Amino acid sequence: MPKKIFFTPGPSALYFTVEEHLKQASRAQVMEINHRSSQAEGYYAEAVNNLKDLMDIPDDYQVFFLSSATEIWERQLQNLVIEKSFHYCMGAFSNRFYDFAVKWGLKPEKSESTFGELPDTNPNLIPKDTELITIALNETSTGVSFPQEDIYNIRKSHPDTLIAVDGVSALPVLDLDFTQVDSVYFSVQKCFGLPAGLGVWIVSPRAIKKAAEKLALGHSIGSYQALPNLLKNGLKLQTTFTANVLNIFLLAKVSRDMLEKGIDVIRRESDYKAALLNHLVENHPKLEHFVSDRKLRSRMITVANTTGDSSKILESLAQKGFVLGNGYGAYKNKQIRIASFPTHSKEQMELLVDVINATI
Repeated sequence: MPKKIFFTPGPSALYFTVEEHLKQASRAQVMEINHRSSQAEGYYAEAVNNLKDLMDIPDDYQVFFLSSATEIWERQLQNLVIEKSFHYCMGAFSNRFYDFAVKWGLKPEKSESTFGELPDTNPNLIPKDTELITIALNETSTGVSFPQEDIYNIRKSHPDTLIAVDGVSALPVLDLDFTQVDSVYFSVQKCFGLPAGLGVWIVSPRAIKKAAEKLALGHSIGSYQALPNLLKNGLKLQTTFTANVLNIFLLAKVSRDMLEKGIDVIRRESDYKAALLNHLVENHPKLEHFVSDRKLRSRMITVANTTGDSSKILESLAQKGFVLGNGYGAYKNKQIRIASFPTHSKEQMELLVDVINATI
C-alpha cells in the first residue's frame, strides 16, 4: 500500500528528513543514552542554537523543553500570574487556556469572538493591572490568524504586562518579533513535522524575573517545572525530568535542515501553498471559507465548510492516500481542515488540490 500523505492539523506529516534522522538516531543509540549525559546535552544545545538562529530569538531568551504546549499553559499560569490574566479567545484552544485560568482560581478576563472571527483587539479593553496577556498566533481549530501588528500595538499600550504567544501551528512560518513578547511556546507535531510529545517554551528575562518575584511574595509557582528550576537545569543543557531525548535530537536536526533550506524560502512556499488553497475553496461549488475575512485566514490551516457530511469527503480522499482533518468540536462532519506545513511541498499541495477537485 502506498504511503498516505497527512494534511491533518496535528499530528501531521513528518518532516521529509525525519526518516533519515531516525536511522541516524538508532545508529547513535539516542534512545538509550542517559538524559544527563554529555551526548544528550549536545543535542539540547544544538536544538536551542538552531531555533534561535531560525526564528531570530534574542540571545538572552531561554529555551526550555517540556511535554507539550498544553502543559505550558499551566506552567505559565503557575509562574507568571498571581491574580489576573487576559485572554484573546477565538477558538477551542485559545478558549481552553482561559478555562485553565478559571480552574486555577484566578481572575481572568477575555475578549471573545464567534468562531471564525477575530476578537476585538483594542488594547484599551485590557485592564491595567493585568499580569499576563495570552494570544494565539494561529487558532488551529478555526484557521483564524491573529494579526502581528495588533500584538505589537498591545505591547505598546501595555509595556509592563507580560505577553504570552501560542505559536503551535504558526512557528517558524510566521516572522514573529520575539522582543515584543515574553513567553512563546509550541508543540513540535505541527509546523516542525515531528512526533508528538515535546513542547518548546521560549521565555524572556522579564518572565523569569516575574516567577522569582511571585515566589518571593510567598506564592506557589509549582515544583520541578517552576521557572527557576527550569532555568537552573537549562543552563546546564538539561531538563528537569527524564527528557524526550529522541525528539530533542530530531528537533535539532530538522531545525538545522530548515536553516539550510532558508527560512525565507520556507515562508515564500507557505504563501504559494496558502494561495492555492484559498483559490480552491473560493472556486469550489461545495466548499466555503469558514474565515470570511481574507486578511485573517491562516497560511498554515485552511478551514472550509462543506456541503453535506464532511466525514464522507474525508473518507473518499483517504482512500486515495490524502488524509485531511475534520472540523473541530461542534464543527465535526461540517468542515474540512487542511494543514499546510513546511514539510508539505508545493507539488504535494498542487496534487491535493487536483484530487479534491476530482473527488468532491
